[in-house]
Amino acid sequence: MLDMSIARALHVLAIVHWIGGVSFVTLVLLPGIRKFVAPTDQADLFSRVESAFSWQAKLSVTLAGLTGFYMTHSLAAWGRFLDPGFWWMHAMVTIWLIFSLVLFVFEPLFLHNWFEAAVAVDPVRTLNRVQIGHYILLIVSAVTIGAALLGAHGTL
Repeated sequence: MLDMSIARALHVLAIVHWIGGVSFVTLVLLPGIRKFVAPTDQADLFSRVESAFSWQAKLSVTLAGLTGFYMTHSLAAWGRFLDPGFWWMHAMVTIWLIFSLVLFVFEPLFLHNWFEAAVAVDPVRTLNRVQIGHYILLIVSAVTIGAALLGAHGTL
């Protein structure tokens, strides 16, 4: 049972780091850049700062996925995915999948190029879109975390 406690601790720490980073980017970095940096320099600063966090986010998302899989397998909890009462498990996997796809597939294949091209045309509108996307991801992630905590403790 100690290994399950370690897996759960690593899982929670990974999520705190990952979604905490999303929260920082959404609620602090983007608004700060937009308030204190000239519009012509905002996208470049955002891109440089966010890329410094990218490898950390990839590590956290990977660790969250591995520990989530380990706990589900160790608890033989696969059947929960067939029970609508465990909808929050589907939500966790969905959030993990979205971020995994963005970080490991979409960003390297086309999001980086889209961002650069869009910034060249309209940097203000591009950062508006990026900020809205971050708000949506943060809200959905926060709801999922809350539901998962309630569900894991038998409240849902």
